Amino acid sequence: MTQDVEMKEQPALSNSITSAGPSTLQHLKEIASLIETGAYAREVRRIVRAIRLTIMLRRKLKSSVLCSFLNFALVPGSEVHSRLSSYLPKEDEHDMEVDTAASATQAPVKHSLPELDIYCYLLVLIFLIDQKRYNEAKACSSASVARLKNLNRRTIDVLAARLYFYYSLSYELTGDLAEIRGNLLALHRVATLRHDELGQETLLNLLLRNYLHYNLYDQAEKLRSKAPRFEAHSNQQFCRYLFYLGKIRTIQLEYTDAKESLLQAARKAPVAALGFRVQCNKWAVIVRLLLGEIPERTVFMQKGMEKALRPYFELTNAVRVGDLELFKTVAEKFSSTFSSDRTQNLIVRLRHNVIRTGLRNISISYSRISLVDVAKKLRLDSANPVADAESIVSKAIRDGAIDATLDHANGWMVSKETGDIYSTNEPQIAFNSRIAFCLNMHNEAVRALRFPPNSHKEKESAEKRRERQQQEQELAKHIAEEDDDEF
Repeated sequence: MTQDVEMKEQPALSNSITSAGPSTLQHLKEIASLIETGAYAREVRRIVRAIRLTIMLRRKLKSSVLCSFLNFALVPGSEVHSRLSSYLPKEDEHDMEVDTAASATQAPVKHSLPELDIYCYLLVLIFLIDQKRYNEAKACSSASVARLKNLNRRTIDVLAARLYFYYSLSYELTGDLAEIRGNLLALHRVATLRHDELGQETLLNLLLRNYLHYNLYDQAEKLRSKAPRFEAHSNQQFCRYLFYLGKIRTIQLEYTDAKESLLQAARKAPVAALGFRVQCNKWAVIVRLLLGEIPERTVFMQKGMEKALRPYFELTNAVRVGDLELFKTVAEKFSSTFSSDRTQNLIVRLRHNVIRTGLRNISISYSRISLVDVAKKLRLDSANPVADAESIVSKAIRDGAIDATLDHANGWMVSKETGDIYSTNEPQIAFNSRIAFCLNMHNEAVRALRFPPNSHKEKESAEKRRERQQQEQELAKHIAEEDDDEF
């Protein structure tokens, strides 16, 4: 709707050029003007807004539009202009004439700013990745990173963080992610020395993704533990960090911390990031099953996730029932899905939980049962199922999973009567965890509050204070008169 209104306000432009390219070019020029204003005024928020507007125009980018914009924003014949123009295919002369006529309506920038150079790199890199020209995207991203190393300006930090992301993405799409690990470490060190906090967060996440891509969990944890504390200047980067942290904690058997990180990442993620939220829920379901919890059915029925979470729903059902045969069937049926999600090793860990769940159901149903019947009900397929059942029962009793005793002489498992759970400390622990969760959410909401810059330094003048007090008195008098009329 915004574009339609703008077209009506500029009839000369709409009559001469009817294609969508010039309107996109006009938007890019406005973004360039916004970046230029933000660079001169040193206002990072304008650069952030320019990035958001660019993402909205991503699907409308064409080579002819980009060529015209490069001629507008960069000095023709400069090194940056020549390099970026070489990545763009040559369009026919008619399109170029239309774009050139549109660009002639505004005077070009006389002196190219470093912010505009980096923004042009970013635009071309996004275009190359969308066109699936990954080798050229690798060359463009490497050149942009080399250019960034010589720039130390806070107004470039937002643009640099985006470039780092696409730099890593271009190498990941070609399967060469390991090649840039040293460069990412060097860039993270430079960002730390320059106090580029957003760059630190972005590069830390890229390094964690790099390590986890090759299953280097120990190295990822060492880097994470020694890196500067994550301050969460970007919600997107914080969500990614929590997801990677949850994966690391899961592999390290720290399931409680992993569950908290994964659920928090899924909750904080934007609604539009459906794929990210699906991955968070997949890992969170596995972690909750490993903790002995059964996820609610509503987790698997979230909008847009039903099909992706279907294998994990059937897996949860097998664990809930405690049927070892059903668990094996589901694991074999969706083995390709679990392998692609990199959760196959975690599925193997769940076998013990399935057996323990089945044993818990048996202990509730029977006051006394022989170990032979326990082995049959658990469907143990080992060479000596009775001995395995005895060891499983004894370990479950020792861990506190079941409240029973083992009669070795007669080969029985004798269950004890279940007591009143409210006579124990479990309700108190449950309430304490919920209260801690609410307090933590409140503290995070307070930390996430944003205020205008230097708002604490702005003091009210005496004249404004008198006007405000006079308006308040008139408003109070008006309200009092209305109350009197009502009576």
